[in-house]
Order: sequence, then structure tokens, then C-alpha cells
Amino acid sequence: MKLFLSKRRVAIAAVVILLGLFLVRPGVSRLKARIANSISQAVARPVEIGAVHLRFLPQPGFDLENLVICEDPVFGAEPMLRAPEVTAVVRLTSLLRGRLDVSRLELTDPSLNLVRRADGRWNWEGLLEHTERIPLAPTAKSKSEARPGFPYIEASSGRINFKAGQEKKPYALLNADFALWQESENTWGARLKAEPLRTDMSLSDTGLLRMNGTWRRAGSLRETPLQFSAEWNGAQLGQLTKLVSGNDKGWRGEVRLEATLSGIPAAMQVDVDTSIDDFHRYDISSSERLLLDAHCNGRYSSVEAMMHEVFCIAPVGNGMITLHGDAGLPGVHRVDLALNLESVPVAAVAQLARRAKKNLPVDLVSAGNVQGNFTVKEEGASAGGPEFQGRGEITNLRLQSATTNAEFAPASVPFVLSSQRVSPRAGSTGKSIHPLEAEVLPAPDELHVEFGPFPVALGRPVPAQARGWVARSGYGMVIRGDGEVSHSLRLASLLGLPAVKANVEGEAAIKLQIAGSWAGNVSGSSSGFSSPRVNGTVQLHDVRATLRGVNGPVEISSAELQLLSDEVRVEKLRAHAGDADWAGSVTLPRGCGIPGSCVVRFNLNTEEVALTELSKWLGSQPNQRRWYQMLRSEEPTAPRFLQNLRASGKISVGLFRIHNLVGERVSAALDLDRGKLKISELRGDVLGGKHRGDWEADFTAGSPTYTGNGTLTGISLGQIAEAMRDPWISGTAGGTYQLSASGTDSTAFWKSAEGELQFDLREGVLRHISLASDEGPLRVGRWQGLMRLQGGKIEIQKGELVSSTGAYEISGSASLGRVLDFKLTRSTDVKPERLGSQVYSITGTLAEPRVVLTTPETQARLKP
Repeated sequence: MKLFLSKRRVAIAAVVILLGLFLVRPGVSRLKARIANSISQAVARPVEIGAVHLRFLPQPGFDLENLVICEDPVFGAEPMLRAPEVTAVVRLTSLLRGRLDVSRLELTDPSLNLVRRADGRWNWEGLLEHTERIPLAPTAKSKSEARPGFPYIEASSGRINFKAGQEKKPYALLNADFALWQESENTWGARLKAEPLRTDMSLSDTGLLRMNGTWRRAGSLRETPLQFSAEWNGAQLGQLTKLVSGNDKGWRGEVRLEATLSGIPAAMQVDVDTSIDDFHRYDISSSERLLLDAHCNGRYSSVEAMMHEVFCIAPVGNGMITLHGDAGLPGVHRVDLALNLESVPVAAVAQLARRAKKNLPVDLVSAGNVQGNFTVKEEGASAGGPEFQGRGEITNLRLQSATTNAEFAPASVPFVLSSQRVSPRAGSTGKSIHPLEAEVLPAPDELHVEFGPFPVALGRPVPAQARGWVARSGYGMVIRGDGEVSHSLRLASLLGLPAVKANVEGEAAIKLQIAGSWAGNVSGSSSGFSSPRVNGTVQLHDVRATLRGVNGPVEISSAELQLLSDEVRVEKLRAHAGDADWAGSVTLPRGCGIPGSCVVRFNLNTEEVALTELSKWLGSQPNQRRWYQMLRSEEPTAPRFLQNLRASGKISVGLFRIHNLVGERVSAALDLDRGKLKISELRGDVLGGKHRGDWEADFTAGSPTYTGNGTLTGISLGQIAEAMRDPWISGTAGGTYQLSASGTDSTAFWKSAEGELQFDLREGVLRHISLASDEGPLRVGRWQGLMRLQGGKIEIQKGELVSSTGAYEISGSASLGRVLDFKLTRSTDVKPERLGSQVYSITGTLAEPRVVLTTPETQARLKP
């Protein structure tokens, strides 16, 4: 009954107070000053309020506008907190005692600045120390408690910024919901939920950070007992690396981090669990998910800024990776850690490598174990930095792949931890020098692991030797020795190195350096991770290569490959292809991506080559047909090899045979662009004379097209007649021509050919033609004119022919089948038309022409 009366009195008092406030409405300026003073006493900072509005429902209180909590001047001039809207809920019991006691502060869209001075002190430390000194009652105090209570401070959709002195860092927490309260007489509590971000770049999927903790009253901050737990979930690894370093390093996976801290800052127990689920490189996908996880614990001392008794463990298959010792925070320069690898299976390392290194075979099978012990020690700052020591070994190593048909089994690979750049030891004396010790193996000026030397079987009696390094930034290796080319290419594919996709057999003396990086920057770029760089020299001997798109192998008797950073040079080339022996050099660009995206440079020469054999080798005549093509007529096609190649260079030929026609000392500049061939400055000695011209060919369509023009000088017509196997003409000639044609063989070429020849013949004899019975073969002092080729016929219009019997105009046509239809008109006769003129009609064939005089005064005859 007494309890009921007490509650009734409180309710009546509350109603009376509310009515009083509603009717009296105390001055706003006076209320604003009292509220600001109340909040200021709680946070030990000056407080400013823009405006105050009374509220009665659902609870009595105030709506504050533009709340500003000023900063301690030693941390800067910018306010510690700004909030455009704040709701302050008042305890009704405090009003009964004539005091304004705020029980709850609700901040909307606040902005909080956390500042760290150069001496390491934070601006929130003073706030904690103040709350421990003031005699406030707990947030959930009893109604009979006379002391003012610590308000429950809650913020929603806030932003927390971080500053180092006056400099605002790009790191911040967005959509932050946080709360602060006094849990009991000597205990405070806090919680936080926010999304990490960087203000200088666009980020997504950075996860959600949650934190809960409590701390108790103590004489100093270092002696404050506390217990905090933090959890960071859903962070995407690429966005996390971009958050920390400013660049997306190209790694993917979902990151989870859990940490607990308990004790006092001077001796705090720290436990951390971290994991990355589905770890992989951004451009590598796999159906199998890879989970990386580890657990660490230790004891932190804020006095020393040291982690003591650190112990981390990461199980890997049936093996274990452990880390234990002591380590100081950055700048302390005190560390004593030991890392141990115990029976770590190579299969697990290979699984990780498949997600970090592209182009490794999906069916890669591995065996072996990794053992190693490493230490790092430092006592005080020194110019040399921490001292790293340690070594290990990969035992019973074996890598296999059915896809590449390759195996790598060096049995044992030793490795050692180093922080020094590898340098050659050629100057050492008194001891035998290993072949690879004279090699320069560039290594980074950072902590890395050197491995080798170890044998690499490449199909020769004596294996090659290799050594290298692996670091956080990348990897490098040197390999030297003899090997079979096919074996070496298969091994390169097994290890994910760029290799020619061709059937190649032969021997090679190898001296290579291989280097690459693990991580790339994919932000705003499509390049991402860089491919391994292979530099050095390779001496080829007796190599036989089968290329796609050609109908025969390339047989290289000897060549020297120089693998440079941007191109591959093939020097001192001696090869056989297209039934011809070639010599010279070829330069292939590197890093072009797909074939044909860059131009191949060349300078080749040969003593003799035949167009027919070269055409067959290039693939214009198919030499193999599949069973289902047997009923289909075999039609020649354009060379496939030329359609996928970009090349430019010079070529010279001692003897160039086109059927019965032979060109000597032929040279030209060739430019090929995916099936479009341009031949410039085509020079050569042909038919006793010289040729100079330009040609173009287009192989991109089903039927190739050709266009050309040029100049002929000093051509022996007797050699033309000899090539035609009919001595019908002799003399010398010259001229200029233009020609266009299409077709995949000579028949189609000449059937479609069209062109012009402006010719000039001197001192010739037409052996099958005679114009009078008492004369021998027609002797030509000069014959010049224009020939047009079209539709398989050669047409001459108003040509001028000067012979011993006079000057004539010649017109008519001849077919490519050697059928003649010409007329010779005596141009020097000036007679009335009625008397007629001397006109000779020449018909028949080139071998057996018929000459008929059409005037009555002259009788033509056919020479036997």
C-alpha cells in the first residue's frame, strides 16, 4: 500500500511539473546555459549550443541544435564533436529536487574527431580520466540517488575522423553508431558499429567493424582495468588493401578479424583470430575455396610498447607454422621472434600458388614437405636494421601435370633467409666457384628467401642448375645449362611461365633470368599483375619447329635468341623453310598479348627459292584433308599463316624462280598486316634486264587480290621466247606496267588479270612473220605502244612499228592462248583512199601466224 502511494505521489508530481513547465515556460537562454553547463561538466570540455527547444512527449526534455563540444587547445582548434541535432532527455526526479539532470543524449549525424599528438597521447584519454574522477552516479541509477547520473550518450549515423596533430588523416569511420555509459559505480561501458573508409578515394565492401568494451576506475590510465572485444567482418581483401595502402593490390577474399583485450594497458592479454576465406588473385577463379587462418596471443605492455610472449599458430594440412617471441611496436626497435615451419606439405603451398600465380596447370600434382627455422632480432636502432637468420629445405619435391606432360623433381631444394642483395662472387679465390655463383641474380633490398642451387632436368645427360629468391614483392630465378627445347617448354608451362605453343624439337644452351611480381595495382587500370619476365640468351642447335598455318616445318640449324625486356632477337639465324635455306635475323616484340598485335621485324636472305614451293609451304595448297572432306572438291585457299601475322622487314634472294622465269639478285621491303602484304622497292635482274616496282596483295578474303606497278629496262625478248619454248621473237624491250588480278592459282590469276603495259621494243625480229615474198622474217627497228590486258586478251591500239620496209601502225589483239588478230597499216603511204593502202592482216596462232595483204598490189604469204 505504501509503495502504491509512493508511485502515485511521483506520478502526480511529474504531472504538476509538466504543467508548470508548459504554463511557465522558463527562459530559453537560461535553459541553454544550464544544459550547456551540464554537458560540459560531464565531458570536461567547453560546450556550445545553437538553439534549445522544449519537448514534452514522449519524454520531457530538450531538442538541441548545432551542439559543439570544443577541443582541448593542446590538440588543436577544431571542435572535438559537432552534432546538428541532439535530443536531451531529462530525469523527472532531478526536476523535483530543483536540478536539471540529463539522463540521455541522442546525437544524430555527429562528427567526432579523434586526435593523436606527437607524444602519442589521444584527446579521448583526458575524457576517460575525467569520468573516473567525477562523483557521478551510474547511468541506470536508482531514483533515490541524489547525485547526478552519467548520461547515456548515443550517436547514430555518425562519422569518426582521425587526426595526427593538425593533419587530418584520410581514414575515417562512416555510418558510425556508438554509445557511452557508466555501467556501475566504478565501471564504464562503450560500443561501436561503423564502416571503415578513406576520404580520398571511393571504396566499397570494407566490411563492418564492431567493438564492445568496459573499463573500471583507476588512479591512472595505464592502471585502468579494461576488457574489450572487436570484430571486423565482411571486408573484401582488395578493398582492404586499398584502404590501408591506397592501392588495390589485386587480392580477393573475405577477411574476418576477431580480437579481445583484457587486463590493464601496462599488462594486457591480447588474443587475435584472423582468416581469409576464398583467397585468390582477382583474375584467377577456382571451384575450390581456400581458407587461410591463424591464431595469435600475447601480452602487451604500454609502458614498453612491447608485445611479450607472442605465440601464433597456423595449421597447414598435417603441418604447422608457428611464430613466438617478443616484438615492439614500430619505432621501438626491439624484437626477438622465431618462425618455425614443421612438415608443411608442398601440396598446400602449390594450392596457394595456384591462386597467386596465373597460368599454373589446373591438374598440378605436388608432393614434398617444407621445413625451416628463422629468427629476427634487434636491440635498439641501428643502421643495419633487424638481423634476420634462418634456413630450411624442401624435401622430396615433385611437381607433375598431365596437361603439360611435364615433371619437375629436383628432390631437395635448400633455402636461406636474407635481407641483403645477391651479388656475384667472381672475385673469390682459393675455392672452386659454382657456375651459378658468377651469375648476377638481382634481388630486392628487402627481406627475401634465397633458394638453390638445385638441379633441373631438361632432357640432357647433365641437368641444368637453378637458384633464385622469393620475397613479398615478387620472385626471381637464374637457370643455366643444356636442355631439350621440347622438355624446356613443357617445364615452363608446368611452372606457369610464358612458352611458345608449338611442336619444337632440338637442343638449346640456356642462360636465363626469370622474375615477376606477386601483386599489382588494378585500380583504374586493366593491366593488373605483371607476367613473369624472362631475360637472357638461348643458343639453338638442330631445332625442328612445326608452326600452325604452314605445311612444313622450320628447321633451324643454329640461332642465338636474345630475350630482352621488350623484345626477342633471333640473331645468326640459319634455317630451312619453304624448300630454301635462310639466314639473317628476326625481332619479335614482347608483352603484346594476343598474337598479331605487334609487328615482327626481320632481315632475311637466301641463295635460292621457288615461288611454287614457298606458296605450298605457306599453306595456300592444302596437303592434308580430313575423312569427311574426301567427297568435297579440293580448292586452294589463301595462306592462313599470313592472315594472323604482322611483320615488316627486308628480304633478298639470289635466285627467285617463278615457274620457268628466274630472277637474280632480288630484294624488297615487305610489310604484312594480318593478311595484307605490301612489297616496296621490288628490285631484281630478270630476263636479262632489270625490274623495279611495288606490289600489294590482300589475303583476307576468300580469293587473294593483287595489284602492282613497275618499270622494266633492258629485257631480253629472246629469253621470254625461250621461257615460252617458242623462238618467236628476239631483241630488247622496256616499259612501265600496272596490273591487278585475283585468284589462288596461276589460271585464276591470269583469267582475272587487268592492266596496261607501255612498251618500247628495239632491234627485234619476229621470226614467224614476213610481209613480202622476197623478204625474210620481219625485222623491227623499234616498236612502241600501249598494251591493255582484260578478259584474257591483250589489246594494242595504234602502236607504231618501224621496220626495214617502212613504218606501220599496228592494232588488234592476242589471247593468252596465243591466238592472234592484228592489222599492220603502212603509215608512210599517202594515197587517195580510193587507191587503197597497204594493210596486213595477221591471224592464226603465235606459232603459225597467217599474214594477208588486203590491197591488190601486194600479195602476202605465210612463211613456212
